[in-house]
Amino acid sequence: MSSLPILFDRDLLRAHRARAGKLGGSTFLLDRVAQEMLDRLATVRRRFERAVDLGTPTGAVGRALAATDKVTTLIAADPLAGTARAQRGEADFIVAADEEALPFGDATLDLVVSAFALQFVNDLPGTLIQVRRALKPDGLLLAALAGGDTLIELREAFAAAEAQIEGGISPRVIPFADLRDLGMLLQRAEFGLPVTDVDRITVRYGSPLALMHDLRRMAATNPLIERSRRPLRRATLARMTDIYVERFADSDGRIRATFEIVWLSGWAPHESQQKPLAPGSARRRLADALGTKEIPAGEKAGR
Repeated sequence: MSSLPILFDRDLLRAHRARAGKLGGSTFLLDRVAQEMLDRLATVRRRFERAVDLGTPTGAVGRALAATDKVTTLIAADPLAGTARAQRGEADFIVAADEEALPFGDATLDLVVSAFALQFVNDLPGTLIQVRRALKPDGLLLAALAGGDTLIELREAFAAAEAQIEGGISPRVIPFADLRDLGMLLQRAEFGLPVTDVDRITVRYGSPLALMHDLRRMAATNPLIERSRRPLRRATLARMTDIYVERFADSDGRIRATFEIVWLSGWAPHESQQKPLAPGSARRRLADALGTKEIPAGEKAGR
């Protein structure tokens, strides 16, 4: 059993996804990520026999992969499988699977992709270990999730409004993982050649309320266990919108919202992969390669 704290109400998260499907989901971020995922996979010169789309809230990634020849068999792992709101996309199969408890055997997959799902996992280190075990040697994980500066404007505006109106703050926006922390988690899960990078997007809305409505349609509203159960006070909401506009509006009155997309990639270890050289094994000095003079530690140049 994991000793990590339980941050997210997974049942509520599934309810949010079902509601977003009924409202008509807002998919522009997922569509962008799906295209970027194709661009990244295009640099990998191989075909993946068996791939899993892990928890992606819509079928965008599956549709994008189906339009290429990169994958032979695509499995959609969806916690809503078996319901009317399941997102099959163009997957060959759909299985009921929670990102925290994968149903796949060891060394059975060639590729695992995921978009905007892993930021809601309570035990992300455990999930990454499960994914690495499910991958065949030299299998690839490629995932995108919301990063630490996502919705930073909304978080700041809510905190300031609650402090002024209610005398304290409650968690209104979920905590997002830091880029460096995610890279360390890939290493901890024993992925080879781990890489993390970030894509920062600024989206403009007519008002803070328009942003909040869009978040409902993304299934991105607050699923925190420690969220406030009290209804949001009208005075707090009104003050939040005023603060948001005061601090984060452009000259035309439209407000900015930041979405930070963190990309993770890592390979299940294989003997063919590059490995770092052992300390002291270099056959040539760096100074010789650069054509410079080596200065011993503690000495200053020019002495």
